[in-house]
Amino acid sequence: MPPVPVNRPSLPTLAPVDWPAGTDRPAAATAAAIATAAELLASGRLVAIPTETVYGLAANALDPDAVALIFRAKGRPASNPLIVHVADTAMARRLAADWPEAAERATAACWPGPLTVVVKKAPEVPDIVTAGGPTVALRCPAFHVTRRLIEQAGCPLAAPSANRSEAVSPTTAQHVLEGLGNRVGLILDAGPCEHGLESTVLDCTVVPPRILRPGPLSADQLAAAIGGEVAPAAQPVNSGPDDQAGEPGRVGQEAEAASRSPGQRRRHYAPRTPLEVVPMATATERVADRLAAGERIGWLCLSPADAAVRRLAASPALLVVPMPEEPAAYGRMLYASLHALDHRELDRLVVDAVPDGSAWAAIADRLSRAQCTAGR
Repeated sequence: MPPVPVNRPSLPTLAPVDWPAGTDRPAAATAAAIATAAELLASGRLVAIPTETVYGLAANALDPDAVALIFRAKGRPASNPLIVHVADTAMARRLAADWPEAAERATAACWPGPLTVVVKKAPEVPDIVTAGGPTVALRCPAFHVTRRLIEQAGCPLAAPSANRSEAVSPTTAQHVLEGLGNRVGLILDAGPCEHGLESTVLDCTVVPPRILRPGPLSADQLAAAIGGEVAPAAQPVNSGPDDQAGEPGRVGQEAEAASRSPGQRRRHYAPRTPLEVVPMATATERVADRLAAGERIGWLCLSPADAAVRRLAASPALLVVPMPEEPAAYGRMLYASLHALDHRELDRLVVDAVPDGSAWAAIADRLSRAQCTAGR
């Protein structure tokens, strides 16, 4: 008897896209990939797209059924709103019931780029996009391919990071493939992301405007760009139940922010391997203790040349990853390093605490949420 054929879901298509800076139009293969992606999006399907921050899982933001597919594919809670990506400021204004002066100044200075502005939403924006809230988060990405895709699809795109909920965000097409598999049919592959961290989210419905999620643009940079005060992000809450806004453990400023911006859940950006952030002064001692306990350790280290670090690095149970001392370079490496270490069958990840200050706020935020686990 011949074997019974087994129907296995096919993996997504990876379509390389490239649009070199200074050129008026993409190569034919890239143009064809954009056209295919636009057709899928216009028909209510999902496409994984590159941006300068991280890869996104995109759907037509004005189609509630298509947006629901994002939540299903990611396992994302309905209380976590989505960022809507637009081709230009004119498209953003059509999605806003009000366009405050802060939004005008911020977008004029920083769009296209890694900045998301929160404004009051227009009635045409589905409630599923905003978690039922009265505001919408809008971004005009800098990556040329993404803006052309929005134009050809003829609609704004809801696009959270293209990964399972709470996991480390993808900065390459391979990360998307490993995280989502056949939950998405097409991945536009533009290589590694420029920034490697999610956009800065600025709430423009309050005075002064307030950062809800730190990102590549710091509070100091935004204040200089818009010529006025910008309130920094609240510190993550690292105690209490690991759950959604409006439930125990989610109170005050963070609970309010959670309804306006993604990236506010207490546990987020987390690798499968348990991660802990340790002050640099005690990191060597902590790593030595865990090695003595028989653990296999991955260490994101800011002082790899230190003599004590070099001595520990001789252990076959320790993998030291030298991390840059400059925040933008560190941000580009962070998620890629966590993805790589997650494949090494380690028992623990130890990360040197990064310096204080506005320039490091986004990285400190991601590490704080990545180390947080339920019941800790």
